[in-house]
Amino acid sequence: MKPGRKRKLVNEVCYDWTVSIRRAFGLLVLDPKSYRYTSRRRDQAALELRIREICETRVRYGYRRVYVMLRREGWVINMKKVRRIYNELGLQLRNKTPKRWVKAKLRDDRREATGSHDAWAVDFAHDQLASGHKIRILTLIDIYSRYSPVIDPRFSYRGEDVVATLDRVCGKIGYPKTIRVDQGSEFVSRDLDLWAYANNVTLDFSRPGKPTDNAFIESFNGRFRAECLNQHWFMSLADAREKLEAWRGDYNTVRPHSAIGNKPPITLMNHLGETSPLR
Repeated sequence: MKPGRKRKLVNEVCYDWTVSIRRAFGLLVLDPKSYRYTSRRRDQAALELRIREICETRVRYGYRRVYVMLRREGWVINMKKVRRIYNELGLQLRNKTPKRWVKAKLRDDRREATGSHDAWAVDFAHDQLASGHKIRILTLIDIYSRYSPVIDPRFSYRGEDVVATLDRVCGKIGYPKTIRVDQGSEFVSRDLDLWAYANNVTLDFSRPGKPTDNAFIESFNGRFRAECLNQHWFMSLADAREKLEAWRGDYNTVRPHSAIGNKPPITLMNHLGETSPLR
């Protein structure tokens, strides 16, 4: 029983039965020292305020990522305390656990990425402007580092648009060895096939109806939707580009990623002097 609860119970007994504190503790079989106990816990108002500030600006962060952010800022604190305060403030995330009746079967012929530019993953996300106009957003990540080279929104996307975006990105950071794509019409187009052949890039297609074959980009799109698309209104395509680029910058350089040791993805891009396979 907590000291505050004991103190309240003893006071009620003393008042109702008109007995001394010592007598009340004897009746309740409690140690009188607990009545006089004074908490030695330090004032945590500043810590609570900082945790709330982080969660207000990064609404999809759980206590683990909040803990990483606090440690970066120099707070000397352990994860258990962060979790306790996080729960006391009512900041817990509510995630619906999906039912999985079929065990996913992974492809056996794929090799694990061992460096940046070994394998990229590409897919589309969808949203709409405040005016109701729908937009398609090309998302791209490096599987090894989880770095996102580009997030590009347009009203429509064709195969030649995908090629144009990839050309722009690869001209800045280099070409990948493999790009994992699904069976969408933009990815099976002749334009992308010719581009991949000309630049010695292998297109690794997912099996039809098997999104788990491209699980890395599916996971990224889930975070992208929860932390960015669901948090903003886009007044125009230009406004969407500005907000998506701001989120991409934060994701690459600040946001701790649990799959890579709570580091931001930028730290593993071209890690230890590794050079991009530029053509």
